[in-house]
Amino acid sequence: MSNARERLLARAARDVQPGMVVNLGIGLPTKIVDHLSEDLCVCLHTENGMIGIGPSPSPEQADRNLIDAGGAYVSTVPGSAFFDSATSFAMVRSGRLDLTMLGAFEVGSNGDLANWKIPGKFSPGVGGGIELAQKARRVVVLTTHTDRAGNPKLKTKCSLPLTAPNCVARIYTDLAVVDVGPKGFELVELARGVTANEAVEATGAPLILPHGELGVF
Repeated sequence: MSNARERLLARAARDVQPGMVVNLGIGLPTKIVDHLSEDLCVCLHTENGMIGIGPSPSPEQADRNLIDAGGAYVSTVPGSAFFDSATSFAMVRSGRLDLTMLGAFEVGSNGDLANWKIPGKFSPGVGGGIELAQKARRVVVLTTHTDRAGNPKLKTKCSLPLTAPNCVARIYTDLAVVDVGPKGFELVELARGVTANEAVEATGAPLILPHGELGVF
């Protein structure tokens, strides 16, 4: 899974474009920072009150006062800024985020997102994800294609409490890149060594295959 995860992260990082303001959600998305080119002019945002995030620091280099929303240590870049949560979420609510990258427990074929609560398990609350999923100009998800029990995370309809409806545009998994289109899930690319049939079987909803040749990441 380690190699698959690194390929997933590297592939998702390719869609971060110069000039974007990007929020990296808790979990896999926070690792994107280490897959971005150092000369890429992009502004990374974390909802706990920072904009302008650099590569992940080593434990020896980490400033114990600088963390992202998931509690991981972060570094600064020239122009980094710090502010309170009210200012941070004012940025989110006013539509200033070009892209937010989130984790997921489930994604519905209509773009519904469930990523904050599994009934019966502890959850600290819906947190910033509910705002990020609704207000960013584009929302993408980074996740494994199935859960630890092998159950599909990409489903016809989410069974878990929703974070936001009809918000997800693209999903990056360890098996494939999948877009959410007007007719449901559309297969865009496959991970190296994965067949289209394997992706179809691991998806809990119809997966539309392209007419042309599939890309590989």
